[in-house]
Parts: sequence; structure tokens; C-alpha cells
Amino acid sequence: MAKKKTIDFEALLKDINADFPTYQALDKDGNVVNEALVPDLSDEELVELMTQMVWSRVLNERSTALNRQGRLGFFAPTAGQEASQLASHFAFEKEDVLLPGYRDVPQLIRHGLPLKEAFLWSRGHVAGNFYPEELKALPPQIIIGAQYVQAAGVALGLKKRNKKNVVFTYTGDGGSSQGDFYEAINFAGAYKANGVFYIQNNGFAISTPREQQSAAATLAQKAVAAGIPGIQVDGMDPLAVYTVSKLAREWSIAGNGPVLIETLTYRYGPHTLSGDDPTRYRSKDMDDEWLQKDPLIRFRKYLEAKGLWSEEKEEQVIEQTKEEIKAAIAEADKVPKQKVSDFLKNMFEVQPQSIKEQIAFYEAKESK
Repeated sequence: MAKKKTIDFEALLKDINADFPTYQALDKDGNVVNEALVPDLSDEELVELMTQMVWSRVLNERSTALNRQGRLGFFAPTAGQEASQLASHFAFEKEDVLLPGYRDVPQLIRHGLPLKEAFLWSRGHVAGNFYPEELKALPPQIIIGAQYVQAAGVALGLKKRNKKNVVFTYTGDGGSSQGDFYEAINFAGAYKANGVFYIQNNGFAISTPREQQSAAATLAQKAVAAGIPGIQVDGMDPLAVYTVSKLAREWSIAGNGPVLIETLTYRYGPHTLSGDDPTRYRSKDMDDEWLQKDPLIRFRKYLEAKGLWSEEKEEQVIEQTKEEIKAAIAEADKVPKQKVSDFLKNMFEVQPQSIKEQIAFYEAKESK
């Protein structure tokens, strides 16, 4: 007699995977495919969002060039992720708290960090961490996923102080495989803390394909284990990213707890400019396929059809951005270089004798 099948595990898995469609407002040609996801933004706001995205693309290009010239230090390219980064940031308020990863410098600058300080941070200069008091943000986190744990704490703090604000933070698809990721969304979910957590799924954790990191059909469904909403959105579509982000913020400040958002996006360049070669693990066909989904091209076509954008307008933004970057890097160059004695002085509030001796030793060398 055949044994009765009581549980269909394959069906259980299919049911879970079916609950996470990809939300999209614009197709790759800038046509509206879901009117419900088109946000109620004014013409001026739409132009401002496009301006910020073009600004970010230029910042990426100029930062890459400055790095190659030896005038900038650590840099993680952002081209391709403008909608994922800037359209999401566009949905938040200045009093919301941003906890970025190392690729999220564009959002940090738009949130209020002077461009000069961003360049100093890239150079590893301590002055790049001196934030204006009104800037609600922490410096970019280098440890993969660590900003998620910090964000969970900030989110609970906002809730306990009855703030109608949220913390929002970003990691990559690789970051979603870290223990910090799970601990953070579980903690924030348990306390219904005020937070919006992003996974920018650009397909690779350095060189490791996303498919080799997790058997999950989507990364958004990892929210299920924390008991919080998870949603996947076309990360090359600025309108969909903005709408989903805005709704997530409203859900969270209403006391419902955090939301996890996976943005499907792509980075055109290497993981960082510190030795990574994407041609070793990505094909030209893959690059070309994603280039057809470019967020700037998509949004440009949408705005041009509405009579809100032109080639002349874009060139003006490009030139203004180049001048802004030129002025900021010149200001950064004026900041005195760091000395070994400075590092030693920053180690302790009250220096032990061994450190005092080292300070004296290096100050003598530096004065020559």
C-alpha cells in the first residue's frame, strides 16, 4: 500500500515564491505600464529628481577620473543605480535618518553632506567625518551589512521618542547574506521600529553571482522570517522606486514597523576601484542587456514625452555638476594632510605615557 503524502514541500515553496512580484511603473522605453504606481509629483519635482540622477551619473564619472589621477581614495561606482539610490532618497524627509553603505555616498550628499567632506571621507581623512549638526546621518559603513544593525537601534530610538520619522538604510545583495542583516530586521520587526531597509540587488556581491548566495527566489521574501512586509521593485524605474519608498515610509511612521525593499538594479562599473575587474565574471551580453534598462534613458524618455526635459537641459546640469565637483575637490585639497602624531592624539582622551612618547617622536620628525 502506497504511503499517503501528507505534506507537499514543493507546493509550499511555490506558494511563498508567488507572493513577490516585481513592481514597475515605467518600462525600459519610458512608457507607463502601471498607472497606480505613478506618483503624484509635480513637474518641478519630476525635473528635480531627473536632475539629481544626472548629477549622480556625472559624480560617478568624475570620481572615477579623480581616483585614476590619485586625487581620490576609495570609491565604489554607482552608475546604473541612480534610480535605486536617488529616487528612493527622494521619498524621505531631512529629519529622517540615513545610514548608508560605502556605495551610498550620492544619497548622503543629497541628504546634506557637503561634497568636499564626501571627498575627504574617500581619502580617509578624519575631517570627512565631521558632519553638520543638522545632518541626520552616520558616515558610510565599510563593514558589509553593519549599517543594518545600527539602523535597527536608531529606528527603535525614533519610535521610543514618538518621532514621525524613520531611519532608512541600504545594503547590497551580498549584504543580505550577512548575519547582521537578519539580526537587524528581526529586532526592528519585533519592536515595530521606524525603519525602511533596502537591498540594492545589483546582481553580484563583488564577483559572486546573486544566485550563488541564496536559494531564495527573491531577496524581498527574507522579510517573512522577520514578520515584516517585503517587496521587490524594478530598481531601474525611478517612479516605481519612489512610490514604493513613499508608501513604506508612511506605513512605518504610522506605527506598523519596518519594511524591506529589494530593488533590482545593476552597477555598470566594478565593485570598487580597488582592483576589481568585472570582465572576469560578467559578460558583455549581460552588460548590454542592462544598459537597455538604464534609469536615465528610461526617465529621460518619460520626461521628454511630457515636455519637461531636453538635451540642452541635461547638458546644463552636466556642466554645473562638473563645476561643483571641481570647486569641491579644490577645497578638499586645501585641508591640511593628516600626520601620524594626529592619529596618536586622537586615540585617547587622556594619553598614557607610551603614547605621549610616540607623539613626541613623530612630532620631532614631522617638524623637519
